[in-house]
Amino acid sequence: MRSLLPALLLLVLLARAHAGDLAFARIGAEWHDAADFDRISEYLGGGENTGGHTILRTHAEVRAGFYFLVHFERGVPTAGTKFELQVIRPDAPEAKTFSFSASPAAPNARPVFELGLTGADWPGGAKARPAAWRLALLDADGRVLAEQKSFLWENPPK
Repeated sequence: MRSLLPALLLLVLLARAHAGDLAFARIGAEWHDAADFDRISEYLGGGENTGGHTILRTHAEVRAGFYFLVHFERGVPTAGTKFELQVIRPDAPEAKTFSFSASPAAPNARPVFELGLTGADWPGGAKARPAAWRLALLDADGRVLAEQKSFLWENPPK
């Protein structure tokens, strides 16, 4: 039992040392209608209820759009970080880049972000899907802290 205690202590210290590292656990991408964000509390005089997510949109006033749902495996963005989302939309072969401030979420929020391409930034509507995408979390100096890409981003057509 005595030899197990130092090993457990070492594991705890190593876990804490890596707690500041950032890593995406998974990224989902799908269309959401404006009604998908309606909650009864909004009709009772409250603002938009985000369900604990941090929702960022290219056009804040437009809710319908194509969203990237970002879950973190470990760590959370800190002040000064930003998401850089590059997307090859179905209407053009060139990648378009969108930036979102990744300011820290509210203290009780889950480390989940929804990045929405709304309004004119997603012209394809509900049936369109991106051809390829790349999402990076950058620090204030532009260094990549975490990154994930779709399969086709890594394998462009020849």
